[in-house]
Amino acid sequence: MSDFFDAIDVSASALSAERLRMNTISSNLANAQTTRTPEGGPYRRKDPVFEAVPTKDFASVLQNQMEVPLHKVKVVDVVSDTGAPKMVYQPSHPDANEEGYVAMPNVNTVEEMVNLITASRTYEANVKALNVTQNMMNRALDIGRR
Repeated sequence: MSDFFDAIDVSASALSAERLRMNTISSNLANAQTTRTPEGGPYRRKDPVFEAVPTKDFASVLQNQMEVPLHKVKVVDVVSDTGAPKMVYQPSHPDANEEGYVAMPNVNTVEEMVNLITASRTYEANVKALNVTQNMMNRALDIGRR
């Protein structure tokens, strides 16, 4: 039964991470034209940073050296892209510099949409994996009742 719960833990952590990734992408898309932020300057694109974390503690991993350890996903940080802002010539814009250029966010909407589709499909795959695990667990319980 422990293996079922480990599988659920892995899928649940991935669902949580992908949800945060989709929220971050949505924020990037919503701020694609934001030229002023509280920090000053244009909005900076954000990316979540994921890390693989073992599902079991160190002692149990040592005991089962021959097994392939499972890893779940952990969001370590959400970082701002350090790329330069896009300079767009709009002399009538209130944030234009002396030459008439406006520093626009470094958000590429096409790239963000592709990232959103990828995150959405990864989320769906993890929902399916979670459902398969649940079905296997239910079938194992049914076998035990017979």
